[in-house]
Amino acid sequence: MPESKPTSSPQNGILEKWFHLKENNTDVNTEILAGLVTFMTMAYVVIVHPAILSGAGMPMQPLVVVTALITAVSTIFMAFYTNRPFALAPAMGSNAFFAYAIVAEGLATWQQALGMVFISGIVFLILTIMGLREAIVNLVPRSIKVSVGAAVGLFIAQLGFSNAGLVTARDGLLRIGDIKQPEAILAIIGFFLIAMLMALKIKGALLWGILGTTIIGIPMGITQIPDTFISTPPGIGEIVLQLDILGSLRLMFIPLMFTFFAGDFFSTMGTLLGVGGKAGLLDEHGDLPGIERPFLVDALATTFGSLLGTSTVTTYIESASGVEEGGRTGLTALVTGLVFALMLFFTPVATMIPGAATAPALILIGLLMMPAIVSIDFDDFTESLPAFITIVFTAFTFNLANGISLGIITFVLVKLLSGRRAEIPAGLYVLCLPLIYYFYLL
Repeated sequence: MPESKPTSSPQNGILEKWFHLKENNTDVNTEILAGLVTFMTMAYVVIVHPAILSGAGMPMQPLVVVTALITAVSTIFMAFYTNRPFALAPAMGSNAFFAYAIVAEGLATWQQALGMVFISGIVFLILTIMGLREAIVNLVPRSIKVSVGAAVGLFIAQLGFSNAGLVTARDGLLRIGDIKQPEAILAIIGFFLIAMLMALKIKGALLWGILGTTIIGIPMGITQIPDTFISTPPGIGEIVLQLDILGSLRLMFIPLMFTFFAGDFFSTMGTLLGVGGKAGLLDEHGDLPGIERPFLVDALATTFGSLLGTSTVTTYIESASGVEEGGRTGLTALVTGLVFALMLFFTPVATMIPGAATAPALILIGLLMMPAIVSIDFDDFTESLPAFITIVFTAFTFNLANGISLGIITFVLVKLLSGRRAEIPAGLYVLCLPLIYYFYLL
């Protein structure tokens, strides 16, 4: 009998039409796999984020639902509107600033803090619609843009080491963690398991490695099997539309809102450029074509999230995990968003995945993002120093916004001091003023 040729299913045809898979050198299976990997590396947000905001006196259970909901909706919107493999969720760092630096310190109520997030989201929207966010990105020197990939790599690797307990902060210094702890041992096992799969070029190495490490964690007592796998989501009326916009309109709150704004702006920019570079989406100038679209999604997500009852929503650096698995289009983000939507009913399943299982994947992704450093012009000190500052301060302060902001300030100063003022775009002088103010507020 003649061999039958495989035919494209109608579903594949629809997905091809929506996401242009062939044009981006990918396929449905690769994108689905990439979306699942992205989900698994950031599933922790559904538990960690509510736990942080509960420190502001907000109810835990509604926060779990809202976190999964805003992550799902914003990521699915990103999928269809931008056709990029980026996932969004409430930002780590901003949530701690919200809960501990503002509410716990008595500077404002959590309702007023949500009002500040809403206002910063509206400012994001206005700047995006006016094209100012894209214009600011275009002002950023190429040396800093190309260094962002390596900065993101160190950032995400450090996140993995921290989640695994392999590195801890003590006495103001980073030190080796207690590697005799079961979590650290499991992370080490997972690290070499994933490394082996990647060395063998096994398709889906990150996904299979995370799943395998999770299973190994069961007899070690780290992976906890829940009593039930399905749960009905509780109501969210306690936090939805509870923001106090009028109460947040105070002069004393402007520095707090600016901190929300600056942190999210440069964190999002760094993630889009760093992950976009790894996916091969950047142009010859180190820019992401059509960056205004993910910026708009990011702004809308922050605004809508504040209405639902959560702090700033941002593009997640863990999107790099899906990109490493081959994700190149919005189908990756769509899969991630849909799985987060399912989490509304299967939260116990997602919470089974321990941090020690996803941490090794993040560490190895950090390694794979380091080649971006070869694009830095090390023959020109005025270009390499800002790039170096960007990478080092991102890693050492655990904050992309800090690294990029200091890199820009360094670029302007070193060019001025070396008599190369003509190489500084006029707009960078203006941009440095709010960046200096940002560091003054820290």
